[in-house]
Amino acid sequence: MHPALLYVPGRRLSLSELSAARLDGHVVELGDAYIPADLTESADVRASSIAALVRPGTAAAGPTAAWIHGAGDTPPAVHHIRRSVPRRVRPQLSRRVIFHDGPLREGEVIRLGDIDVATPLRTMLDLATGVHRDPRLREWIERLALSDPALVTESIDAMTTWNRVPGSRIGRAVLERLALRRS
Repeated sequence: MHPALLYVPGRRLSLSELSAARLDGHVVELGDAYIPADLTESADVRASSIAALVRPGTAAAGPTAAWIHGAGDTPPAVHHIRRSVPRRVRPQLSRRVIFHDGPLREGEVIRLGDIDVATPLRTMLDLATGVHRDPRLREWIERLALSDPALVTESIDAMTTWNRVPGSRIGRAVLERLALRRS
């Protein structure tokens, strides 16, 4: 997506101008930005819309990555980012961002819309292992499974090799129940 098609409030147009354009049907809201109404919403467009929140050395993760990969129509209220480099980083945080310090490995990150994003498989694994702490992640798991049904079995297969990973037993049970419902 060309950056000229992404309208961030306060840059080229003010929030009131963008709101008027939205009322006229010229733009639609997407994440923290606006895009032309006739632009196809894709993963790189979604990623670009939250680029201000995902700083260098970090990647969109969890529900945020799930939304970028096509899970659901609206972004999460609070975005999740994770370290994408081996060294420690000091991200600029806000009340809208949760930072997870556990790093993503080299093959677990893809570049979309000029930001790093956890791969769909890593995103599903993060959501599944976090469900014991936050049951609301089940909804993101189901949405992500709708966007890529093969992801559920790939995640179950990946979890079979794990040993003593917090939340993996409950996460695997959630994924297995989801796979049974779909078959």
